[in-house]
Amino acid sequence: MISAGDFRNGITIELDNNIYQIIEFQHVKPGKGAAFVRTKLKNVISGGVVEKTFRPTEKCPQARIDRKDMQYLYSDGDLYNFMDTETYDQVALNGETVGDALRFVKENEMCKVCSHNGKVFSVEPPLFVELEITDTEPGFKGDTATGATKPAVVETGASVNVPLFVDRGDKIKIDTRTGEYLSRV
Repeated sequence: MISAGDFRNGITIELDNNIYQIIEFQHVKPGKGAAFVRTKLKNVISGGVVEKTFRPTEKCPQARIDRKDMQYLYSDGDLYNFMDTETYDQVALNGETVGDALRFVKENEMCKVCSHNGKVFSVEPPLFVELEITDTEPGFKGDTATGATKPAVVETGASVNVPLFVDRGDKIKIDTRTGEYLSRV
């Protein structure tokens, strides 16, 4: 059990038969009345965001989220297959569970599979990936003054904006959280 006075960003709690992660919290002490904790909670299964206030002495059970490193093997229609590299157990997850987490992930790369009480609810890709550009239009010198970008397709089929000097066949580094180009490799 964790009291509302001890809330921090990133903590997961069980509330109303759901699992929530604390995105934001704020301790409020008004001039009149009792203090309270204002929070923004994200439902880790559905992805919905809820705002809720707590008294500082209220207690919630802390949810235990298991994050296991698994290797992404391949996709088969709507199923995405992962393997535990220690026990070699394989798990097939549907597209609804995976979402767009794998748009920058190649086959045989490691991901974190998140579960609660044995039920998998999401997949976390690595923070940064290195991918090769498969298709982009050539950029021309002198097109703009600064910071111009053009669309490019990487080897996983995802589209990303890259600077004009990046060409087909270049390897680039991408932040998977935002889908932004970081640098050439």
